[in-house]
Amino acid sequence: MRSIKPGRGPSMHGGIVGIFMICFGIGWTLLAAQASGFMALFGVLWTGIAVVTTVYNFKNATGKNRYSAFDITEAGEEPDPLNTRFGAPTDPAAPSADADRRFCPYCGKRVEKDFTYCQSCGRKLK
Repeated sequence: MRSIKPGRGPSMHGGIVGIFMICFGIGWTLLAAQASGFMALFGVLWTGIAVVTTVYNFKNATGKNRYSAFDITEAGEEPDPLNTRFGAPTDPAAPSADADRRFCPYCGKRVEKDFTYCQSCGRKLK
């Protein structure tokens, strides 16, 4: 059975953009150090924040349990790391409030249990 869970937020794309931001920060710092020491501090701060966010993005993109916005998952897939961290029950057999509903595996819209086709995207449901 498919369900909606938080999906992948920080990504490899964010990590790659972070590399460019680090390079920009280093360049800014070097140029600003020649003109004004105060502006070089801004470059150091910028580069430090860029390094932290880049590491966070790469770690999340390559990790097993990734933080996310929304994702459609199967019953045996990875758990939501925030639920794991804060101790929420992870019993897949627990009845849900929407037991008579399910979600389209293609677009994620909610569909009734007895539907053969998704009303949103029109694709045949499995």
